[in-house]
Amino acid sequence: MRAGRAAGGARPRRHPRPGKLLADISPLREYPAYRRLWAGETISSLGSQITATAVLLQVFAVTRSSFQVGLVSLVALVPLVVGGLFGGAIVDAVDRRRLAMVTSGGLAAVSAAFLLLTLAGAVDSVAWPLMCLVAVQSALLAADQPARRAMTPNLIPLERLSAASALSQIGGTAAGVFGPLIAGVTVAAGGFSVAYAVDLVTFAAPLYGLARLPAMPPRGGGRGAGVASVAEGLRFLHGQPVLLMTFVVDLIAMVFGMPRALFPELAEGRFGGGSATAGAMYSAVAVGSLLAAGLSGPLGGVRRQGLAVVVSIALWGGAIAGFGLAHDIVLGLALLALAGAADMVSAILRNAILNVATPDEMRGRLQGVFLVVVTGGPRLGDLEAGSVAAATSPAFSVISGGLAGIGCLLLATAAVPALVRYDAKAAVAQAQARSSGPEAGPAEVTASPGGPAPSAGTEAPQVPRPSGGAARDILDPNA
Repeated sequence: MRAGRAAGGARPRRHPRPGKLLADISPLREYPAYRRLWAGETISSLGSQITATAVLLQVFAVTRSSFQVGLVSLVALVPLVVGGLFGGAIVDAVDRRRLAMVTSGGLAAVSAAFLLLTLAGAVDSVAWPLMCLVAVQSALLAADQPARRAMTPNLIPLERLSAASALSQIGGTAAGVFGPLIAGVTVAAGGFSVAYAVDLVTFAAPLYGLARLPAMPPRGGGRGAGVASVAEGLRFLHGQPVLLMTFVVDLIAMVFGMPRALFPELAEGRFGGGSATAGAMYSAVAVGSLLAAGLSGPLGGVRRQGLAVVVSIALWGGAIAGFGLAHDIVLGLALLALAGAADMVSAILRNAILNVATPDEMRGRLQGVFLVVVTGGPRLGDLEAGSVAAATSPAFSVISGGLAGIGCLLLATAAVPALVRYDAKAAVAQAQARSSGPEAGPAEVTASPGGPAPSAGTEAPQVPRPSGGAARDILDPNA
């Protein structure tokens, strides 16, 4: 199959110009199989956000302790780290569709357990059963998300992967906006059981979407999942200072500048509200992220992507510190939205650097590491924020966290300036040269400025997909 055409001779629509303001949604119109996967994942993410917010609110209602709320994230961290490191290796070894169906079914069972425990009154005075379920949920998510990400290149042509990446960000961020709001409203109106019931219902969408897809075993038969495979991925990452720094600076931002564990206490103590106010605070960050993702077209013209990542993270820290000083809820929500927008810009550009720096055969394992960082960082941040707040005050925890993040960011980039010097166009040229020879191995990305920039979602060249059989059926717009 030619890369420029879908099966049946249909030509995909022309790509939007890099400087265009709005994100490209044409893959949703042109490829029904991808649309089903995207819709199912987005709806499932909505339900997951509802439950995640409800659990935090319920733990605070039971314990009246922000430290206990932060402890929820620590409980989720260990299975997330272990599952994330091995999840990518498993994804490269088994049928991705079957794995996603198994993990989705397991996550639905966990949501049903949240509901049943709440209805039975088993968590009216103790929070540990909730924390146990959070640990199981985290382990399942560590395999579920990389499996879904690995399926996308089989559902749309290679040249549309950039648009698909942006759509994935939009879907997940939209779930982050509306999930906490729905959780806050449903908990206030009908209790925690209503929120968990809504989450349980949402699992019908991803299971239906996955059932309509064909089998998706890894090409070439895959490679065995195990410690050696994980170690190979980590060794590759260690040899890529720019790529490694994108993970480090994001961890700095999330560990020191993520105050979400304090939202229930701040909602009551500072802003005089309740669960609905806390839900609005959780959603404000996602609102800013959604706006930034929807207006992400101009990021295609960013040449110094590493420098832009550093500036965005510094803006995140400043907005969080400002939120700690705010006493007006409207101003506080606006600052949280600004922080979310800065974080989304950083995420889009870090994703672009990841795609260029990682060869195709390593992407499953690097996606696992990426999952550990982007989800584990905020959980460490919850623990840090709750611990500092317990020792001092919630306001001090938020302000000091934002400022500490900026300080550590400056120290890290001064120690490893390769990230600030990173140039997207030169990095793409290095990746193309690396892939031009069959014996070429991974090369360190140390690009310096020079030449125009590619779009933010530019990917390293990939092995052409087969032109017949299952691939043709998957790409058929009528599939």
